[in-house]
Amino acid sequence: MKPGVMGGEFSEDLTSEGLPEISPRRSSAQRKILYVCVGLIFVTLASLGTWQIKRLFWKLDLIARVEQRVHAPAAPAPSRERWQQINAASDEYRHVSITGKFLYTLTTRVQASTELGGGFWLLTPLRNVDGSVVLVNRGFVSSQAPKQAPNKTSSESPLVTVAGLLRISELGGSFLRRNDPANNHWYSRDVQAIAAARGITDLAPYFVDADSGSLELNAPEHAVGGLTVIAFPNNHLVYAITWYALALMLAGAIWWNVRGERNRSRGTASKDQLADRKSEDVE
Repeated sequence: MKPGVMGGEFSEDLTSEGLPEISPRRSSAQRKILYVCVGLIFVTLASLGTWQIKRLFWKLDLIARVEQRVHAPAAPAPSRERWQQINAASDEYRHVSITGKFLYTLTTRVQASTELGGGFWLLTPLRNVDGSVVLVNRGFVSSQAPKQAPNKTSSESPLVTVAGLLRISELGGSFLRRNDPANNHWYSRDVQAIAAARGITDLAPYFVDADSGSLELNAPEHAVGGLTVIAFPNNHLVYAITWYALALMLAGAIWWNVRGERNRSRGTASKDQLADRKSEDVE
């Protein structure tokens, strides 16, 4: 042992540079901890990739189900007995039909941006033959189109049957814009908020996007229907490949590091053996 400071002794040997020498046992323990941490990261990355694969199959199944709903013959819209069970997974984009009378004086204009440009959706309540009410998105009108108020004779339509796609209420507003019922500024088709602002009762918790050509021709404002955009972002395969690639890169880095350590250990052992042989020759 080398002399220590103030009469003591170092518990570790000093290197030629005067620094404490790290024992092989401590270095081995540190490497094990590092490998455990890296292993946990690898498992996490691989799990994320597997989760994205599951999401991919779920998304493909959803797209197939929605396509089937959209192109199916129109069925009667859910009655009030089923309102509590309505949800996006089971009901959104179902092709439905509803019979009743439009209440044109209670129409709400909701800001919209479509392939035809900027403008408004016209959401008009339709009173069912059973007395319940469903909001119907009659379609799109341009912001340049003159607003036409219904006259007394057209404030309520004759009995009509409307076909369209069932949609789930859009709560609150749009991105960075909140609905402002007090000033009649609407940015989303929020069924409950519109009902409260218009004093509509017994209203279904969904609305219906009318098909093109399914509305009466004598409506106060002619709206273009059938503009529902059905698009589901599906980037799950790209995400899965990314996570798996990161996991493989990490595994490759560890393999390369372990391989390098083994080669260095073999080189050190060979040098020690050569040194022993030389010392034996000298003796």
